[in-house]
Amino acid sequence: MARLSGKSALITGGSGGIGRAAAALFAAEGAQVVLVDLNEGLLQDAVQAIGEEVASYVVADTTQPEQVQRYVHTAVDRCGGIDIFLANAGVEGAVSTIPEYPIDTFDQVMAVNVRGVWLGLKYTIPVMQERGGGSIVITSSAAGIQGTAGMSAYVTSKHAVIGMMRTAALECAPLGIRVNTVNPAPIETRMMRSIEQMAVSGSGDASATVEEAKQDIARRIPLERYGGPEEVANLMLFLASDESSFCTGGVYMVDGGRSAGPAR
Repeated sequence: MARLSGKSALITGGSGGIGRAAAALFAAEGAQVVLVDLNEGLLQDAVQAIGEEVASYVVADTTQPEQVQRYVHTAVDRCGGIDIFLANAGVEGAVSTIPEYPIDTFDQVMAVNVRGVWLGLKYTIPVMQERGGGSIVITSSAAGIQGTAGMSAYVTSKHAVIGMMRTAALECAPLGIRVNTVNPAPIETRMMRSIEQMAVSGSGDASATVEEAKQDIARRIPLERYGGPEEVANLMLFLASDESSFCTGGVYMVDGGRSAGPAR
């Protein structure tokens, strides 16, 4: 039997690299998936690739309460309830020192990466409780347990959602709802292309290239490479499935050894 047979999954950031990979894997394992994001064109592409018989989408801003309520209610209407909530939407912000960091960019990162997750929990938990339980997976980052110079907003936001997860895990345990974070190191996604470009732009070296920036980041990972979105999705699938029935309140790394210490 498929690992998510008969289950429904709500996935924010559903058109991005990790969200799309998770949606495809969840659907392949028997789930009905509802993808949430801002870019309708990318959402349409994702749904068509996964299959319209098992996937649908909602265009919504995850930082706005009314829109969060709408995507939650839409998922319930389409699927009859929500068994899995993957709070995956996130933005990287800028690469800059704290004194030079733009205030509006800091606010945007915190709004999407922290407020958006909190709103998702606020409106999804009651629905999952009515369903009799479920699994919530929050996408944090290796940056959620470490510092990274130049990325104060992103690092702060990813630390914050780990604290939010731990609180939610305690509140939700009596409801039969498990809550965990998945913490990726650099993954082959649009976000890393953006970070690489910002690193080059801020280096002050006119000869620096994006590929060199990527190689420099990869050298700090013991496995000496970026991860693939599917590798993150595999861990998310485990936490979404009943195989992880005794797992809640956990911080799950998928980081090529980065959190163990510096590469040799």
